[in-house]
Amino acid sequence: MQKSQSYAPSRTKTFDLIITSMLASLVFVATLLLNIKLPIAANGGLIHLGTAMLFIVSILFGPKKGAIAGAVGMGLFDIFGGWALWAPITIITRGLQGYLIGKIAWSNGRKGASFSFNLLAMILSIPVTVAGYYIGESILYHSWIIPLASIPGDLVQCAVGIAVAIPVCAMLKKVPMFK
Repeated sequence: MQKSQSYAPSRTKTFDLIITSMLASLVFVATLLLNIKLPIAANGGLIHLGTAMLFIVSILFGPKKGAIAGAVGMGLFDIFGGWALWAPITIITRGLQGYLIGKIAWSNGRKGASFSFNLLAMILSIPVTVAGYYIGESILYHSWIIPLASIPGDLVQCAVGIAVAIPVCAMLKKVPMFK
């Protein structure tokens, strides 16, 4: 009996690692499957479903998994999708975004159950994303002006993510596993 008890924490950690890996994979695949380069400017960015998946993961699974899924999933997309130069910026920015959304959505024991706090979390994460990419792009281009062209694309991407994540989270919160 003593042996089986010592394996329980190991099984929990393994299961947690598997879930977190699967969530990062979902963000990666959602980013990979549908992405549209915006014709705003040479560096106008992409619209993709990865942002919506990051929002969904952060709301349903909390800040730690949201941060890891966003950083790893979208970072891998940048590496394998021809945007490798952007990967460090994406890893930091999307990790922070996922953490912030999860932290707000899960504050005071809500566990992503409050529509108002979920929406607030997604909206408050937008300046973090815009600032993260703006600063990163400023470093890449050695300019504080050039990155201004990317801001509209970042805003559109976040708006699309919110528009997709709201109904999906509302439906998934009705599933017993996520209540």
